[in-house]
Amino acid sequence: MDVRLVFCTCPDHDSAQALAHHLVARRLAACVNLLPPMQSVYGWQGQIEQAEEVQLLIKTCADRLEALQAAILERHPYE
Repeated sequence: MDVRLVFCTCPDHDSAQALAHHLVARRLAACVNLLPPMQSVYGWQGQIEQAEEVQLLIKTCADRLEALQAAILERHPYE
């Protein structure tokens, strides 16, 4: 089996948990780990921003990677 680990951040625990449940329920991920909040520093619209985020570690198979990516893009709260 060709396994992949996908990293994704969400703005809060509720959105991270909802996304994790969606991915596992649709069998796009075997397991999703939600890590404690962390501080992220990133560039956005010409500014340097800082925010607290929840890190998701998403475990999936290579053959489900495209569907997983589409589901994240569809349901993720960020632009």
